[in-house]
Order: sequence, then C-alpha cells, then structure tokens
Amino acid sequence: MSKKYDYIILGSGLSGLLSAYRMANDAWFDDKSILIIDKEIKNQNDRTWCFWEEPNGEFDSILSKTWEKAFIGNQDFQQSFPMKPYLYKMIRSRDFYQLVFDTISAKSNFTFINDEILNWKTIGNSVEIQGKNQSYSGHFLLNSFFDVNPLLNQTNYPYLKQHFIGWFIKTKAEIFDDSEVKFMDFTIEQDGNTRFMYVLPTSKTEALFEYTLFSEDVLEKVEYEKAIQNYLENLGITDYEIVEKEAGNIPMTCFPFHKQNSQRVLFIGTAGGWTKASTGFTFFNSKKQSEKLVEFLKTNQNLTQFHQKNRYWLYDLILLEVLHQNNELGAQLFGTLFQKNSIQNIFTFLNEEGTIFSDLKVMLTLPKWVFIKATFRALRKLV
Repeated sequence: MSKKYDYIILGSGLSGLLSAYRMANDAWFDDKSILIIDKEIKNQNDRTWCFWEEPNGEFDSILSKTWEKAFIGNQDFQQSFPMKPYLYKMIRSRDFYQLVFDTISAKSNFTFINDEILNWKTIGNSVEIQGKNQSYSGHFLLNSFFDVNPLLNQTNYPYLKQHFIGWFIKTKAEIFDDSEVKFMDFTIEQDGNTRFMYVLPTSKTEALFEYTLFSEDVLEKVEYEKAIQNYLENLGITDYEIVEKEAGNIPMTCFPFHKQNSQRVLFIGTAGGWTKASTGFTFFNSKKQSEKLVEFLKTNQNLTQFHQKNRYWLYDLILLEVLHQNNELGAQLFGTLFQKNSIQNIFTFLNEEGTIFSDLKVMLTLPKWVFIKATFRALRKLV
C-alpha cells in the first residue's frame, strides 16, 4: 500500500510553489505530509514576474530589479509617472524556484517527485492520482494543471489571451534609463487589436522588450519578433545582442473555474482563476490567494468553500466585455484610464485594494457608451 499524503500539489509552477512555500513556513503544517508532483525540475529562468507593491515586501530579497517611474502612452497621450508609494518589482523565476526549494528541502514533511500525471479521481475520503511512473494517494489535492477545454466549450464568458514574445537584449553603449519601465507603449501599430510594447530596462545596457497583445488569436512567431525589431530600429537601436528570449500565453477570463472544485480537490493558479482577468498579471494575485488558501486549510476541510467572489470579479468582467467587443479600442481605453486617474489609484484598483468610491471613479473614466453596454452584458451573466 503506497503512502497516503495529507496534501498533494500537482505542478511546481507559481501557484503550487507559493502554496508549498507558505505551508513550509507555517508550523501548523509541520506534522502534515505534503507531496509536490511535476514532470520537470524547475531551476531555470523560464518566467519573469513583475508586480507593483510598496517597499519592504515579502519577496524583496530575491528581486532582480525595481523601478520608480512608469511610462504609459498612445498616439494622443504619453506621460511618465512617479509610482510612489509603489515600486514596480521584477522577480526572475530561477531566484524564486531556489528560494522555495531551499525552504521546502529543509522540511522533512515535504516530498518532491518527478512524474507525469495521467489522471486522478476522488474515491471516498481520498484522491487517487495515476502517474506515468506510479500512483499516489492523498486526503486533499491542490491542482494547478490548466485545462483550456472548459473555456473553449462555453461562450458565456469572454476569453482573451495576453500573449507575447520578449527579447532580453544587451547593447554596448549605455542608452537605457533604468529608473523607468515602459508599462504600456501603445504608440505602435494596433492592426485592429490591443497591442503594446512592454519595456523593462534592467541596466543602462540591458533591457527586456516584449511585444504584447490582449486579443483572441495568437500570432505567428515571426510577427512578434518583427515587431520588436521594428520598435528597436525606430528607437535607433541597431547594435545589440539578443541574450535571451521568453514567450507566454496567459488566459484572460472571468470563467468560474471554482465550479470545478470539490470537497477534496481545489484548482489553484490559472486553473483556479487566480490570474487577474483584466490584465493577465499573475504574481501579486497568486501571492494573495496562496496566503488566503493556507489560512483556509487550517480551519476548513471542504475545499468548495474556499472561493469567495468579490466586486472586482464584476469589474474585470466589464473590462473584458469592453475589450472582447471592442478590441481595437484598447489603446484608447487604457490611455484614458491613465490620463484621467493617478497611477496610484489605478494600481490600487488593479491590486483589488480600493474603496467602492475610488473603484467607481476609475471605471467611470471609460467611454460612457462602451462602459454602459459592457456593464449590461456583464450583469446578465450574474442571473
């Protein structure tokens, strides 16, 4: 008879490792057996996570870069903003992986196994998991494996993608202002979509350039890379070395992933709707959700009760309705939001930390006819 674990975490991505990290740092779990299963060992820079937060944050020890200013612009409006009291923070995934694995490897109650998961099912008070190499049994399952099929098999909730390719480049000359991030540069050709360049200068000679879209369909690889090349040429940057590349495709949706949860199985991360639906940002939301999850596990053994819908779900749904129906207006909409609101209020809004008054002030800066139509469409989904 194989060992029965108290908790099994499927996947060692951001949400799985954040949850494991918090369990390892909480003495309540010291007598609980915790298994993490993934077919890969995570030790490379395969992700870059950025988020805005005040100084002295939980993960400041592994930050690779911070910025104090941000640029936002479209054809009609360009401006740089001081972000105080926030900083824009960057974490490279290798540093995050090392922090988490160093933490859990020091705990005797954690086990990590490399295996490919084939299927799982709940039987009585157990969750039985079949891997390619062996089978596993646990009282509770935290599943971060994302299945896109439930999204594709419905039409009620808009489904956009934040998709991008990024180049980390290095120049010989010191040409970058590494105190400012280009958060959204919509001055590039939109071609009927919401498209922007995202630029993270990590030093005066190094920067990440990401060509990013919020849209339904992804592009051919050559289209992203040609856009980055053209952008660099327009900046007069021609003598550079491509040091590294990264790519991503993040779902943007308010689809109720939580309805897949059961008493003993909880979907986490993107699979559980932890990605911020209106922006595709993952790190800050996952940080908060994993913190709530660990506190929840200490008091409740019915995982269907973890999900709590708040007003930001509706706000995200409204914004997604706007972008889904009027994707070509993205540059105008985001430009208007930043032009008519302080960057601090927008960051507070997107971090889901505002008041109802401050939230509505942000939402009401959207073009009224677009906002009203999108609101009615969103409200119909609540019925």
